[in-house]
Amino acid sequence: MSSAPDTAAVKAWLLDLQHRIVQALEAVDGKSFLRDEWQRAEGGGGISRLVEEGNVIERGGVNFSHVLGAKLPPSAAAHRPDIGGNPWEAMGVSLVIHPRNPYAPTVHMNVRFFSTTNAAGEPVWWFGGGMDLTPYYGNQEDVKHFHQTCRDALAPFGEDLHDRFKKWCDGYFYLKHRQEARGVGGIFFDDYNDAGFEQSYAMTQSVGDAFLKAYLPILTSRKDTPYGERERDFQAYRRGRYVEFNLVFDRGTLFGLQSGGRTEAILMSMPPIVKWRYRWEPEDGSPEAALYTDFLPHRDWLAA
Repeated sequence: MSSAPDTAAVKAWLLDLQHRIVQALEAVDGKSFLRDEWQRAEGGGGISRLVEEGNVIERGGVNFSHVLGAKLPPSAAAHRPDIGGNPWEAMGVSLVIHPRNPYAPTVHMNVRFFSTTNAAGEPVWWFGGGMDLTPYYGNQEDVKHFHQTCRDALAPFGEDLHDRFKKWCDGYFYLKHRQEARGVGGIFFDDYNDAGFEQSYAMTQSVGDAFLKAYLPILTSRKDTPYGERERDFQAYRRGRYVEFNLVFDRGTLFGLQSGGRTEAILMSMPPIVKWRYRWEPEDGSPEAALYTDFLPHRDWLAA
């Protein structure tokens, strides 16, 4: 990419996006999010917004970060040797919401921007992001709504983008050691600069701005569903898959830790209560088994 990106505009939008999402989630939960503004010694800083033991959200956070460095960490430079060792900056909003009610799915959303230069001193930049849904007790109506909202957000920027980014999401949020999807997917993209800065930025904005429309109706409709200890136990077990993915495979987590990021903010995505069991399997025909048979296998949720 030869043209210089407008990093100030991206930063202003990201800060506004964080504010709007926190306001909407506070309205649903009834508890205010903690605000923690921090600085990074190597350059940059961020704002962490976190709620724990909320009325609806057991643990959730919406982070903004803008960090700078003199040399790219290995996780960012491995696929682009021409930019290794050059100064860089990265900014983004990343969120994970873990509701208390097992019938309300966990959700993740991230939009980010990365900028550096190549060996010739020319600007190199890209956008990344997406959102994905991780239910414990699946609901087809919810999953279809989530995927339809993702498709609608991408439609103005190319008819092929949704299929492309959905497949990318399915492949990315996959636990290879389990041969199992983390959830029901959504969309995911990275290293995106295909359409020039203005269009790439507009597409990323559309994805970020679609999050509340994608998730809030699901959260509000499921947050008061009756549940018992059985459902909470299964929720804790399945949350273990979330931890495994984030610590082993997640590119953002690895980048944050390797670049000297703020550990508390990076690990904010971890669920509050988690269980692991040795060789546990759900009973055939049970609601828990339905997650594995009816929701985790990759499929086209919007097919007629």
